[in-house]
Amino acid sequence: MSENTKNKNSENIVDNIPEKGPLNFIVGSITSFLLFIFFYFLSNKIAIYFSLHKPSNSSEIVQNISSSINTLIIGLSFLLTFSFAFIGIGLFIVFIRSFFMKKN
Repeated sequence: MSENTKNKNSENIVDNIPEKGPLNFIVGSITSFLLFIFFYFLSNKIAIYFSLHKPSNSSEIVQNISSSINTLIIGLSFLLTFSFAFIGIGLFIVFIRSFFMKKN
């Protein structure tokens, strides 16, 4: 392929990407908030499950490992939950900001 053909292909790809507008931002924000709410309830149920079902092994090492894994699972589920919340907040801020930006 010649360099001229490569430049035309890359320009066509850039030209074909539609610009994101306020509708895209608000739909993404609402979707993210809905996922936040879903995973919040799921994370609560995970935390309640692990608090009611304590590891009961005779070996102290196995109990420590089991407790660590339970803590890791609970922590990761809440990390996922609040990641969706912050993404939703960020997209909502970009949605508001898109009304104040002037098009070139």
